[in-house]
Amino acid sequence: MDISIIVPLYNEEESLTKLYEWIESVMKANKFSFEVIFINDGSSDNSWQVIEELQQKTTHVRGIKFRNNYGKSPALYCGFRAAKGDVVITMDADLQDSPDEIPELYAMIKNENFDLVSGWKKKRYDSKLGKNLPSKLYNATARKVTGLKLHDMNCGLKAYKNEVVKNIEVYGEMHRYIPFLAKNAGFTKIGEKVVVHRKREFGETKFGLSRFVNGYLDLMTLWFLSKFGKKPMHFFGLYGSLMFILGFLAVVVVGLNKLIAIFTHIKAPLVTDSPYFYLSMLAMVLGTQLFLAGFVAEIVARNSTERNNYVIEKEI
Repeated sequence: MDISIIVPLYNEEESLTKLYEWIESVMKANKFSFEVIFINDGSSDNSWQVIEELQQKTTHVRGIKFRNNYGKSPALYCGFRAAKGDVVITMDADLQDSPDEIPELYAMIKNENFDLVSGWKKKRYDSKLGKNLPSKLYNATARKVTGLKLHDMNCGLKAYKNEVVKNIEVYGEMHRYIPFLAKNAGFTKIGEKVVVHRKREFGETKFGLSRFVNGYLDLMTLWFLSKFGKKPMHFFGLYGSLMFILGFLAVVVVGLNKLIAIFTHIKAPLVTDSPYFYLSMLAMVLGTQLFLAGFVAEIVARNSTERNNYVIEKEI
């Protein structure tokens, strides 16, 4: 099979038939063998009935129905596991992603040997203050942290080699950082293509402003896991040791000042009157806690089922 198209959706009954017909016309015009996998993420409208009707009309449609609304990442995870195509395309169900982009994305994977190609909605129709500007700030931060020079990390329209989606785990709300997950798994040929961003025809966006806060927190989590996920003691042990040593030295200085005052017959203030004494003790306690946290994290990492999960490209 040439292409698997994965469409996660939540309450998009109005757009599904039009989206599938558009995809089908593009696929037939380019003589692609294909499947469309609709992931119904606990919709409360008639989205699943529409998917069932489409499936009865054509063998190209597959559907996965969640009992609850779990989110986009679980939907993509299940879609990736089910995909059979050599190239996997992800796109949103709201008709803001154009299926006309698929042939060029497919060519970039097959002919130019990209592992992953991410769409870039250079011209957007979103609210500038509510979504456009925060999105630019978020993407600028993501480029700095991940080292990937992508303008639109969270664009729903992406293309992948099949082996990429089979070797990454998308969980929580990590769908925003799939290119970074792929990079950490060793798939480093990551490209970008300017794609058309269309105005939403039906309904309204399902994502609120909280996605930007969650996005930054997830970015910090991914950065830490990529750097220290398999060696947490390198982080906690280093900074815990530094903090303990600084606190200990500060206590020594406070104690020496007290001794010098005593031996020179100068009225010495109480050690506990010095704020540096409490700061140094706090530093020593925090340093010890960080060091112990490193030990606990190291034990957890060594007992993790993922501790020896390495992507093997080829065996002979």
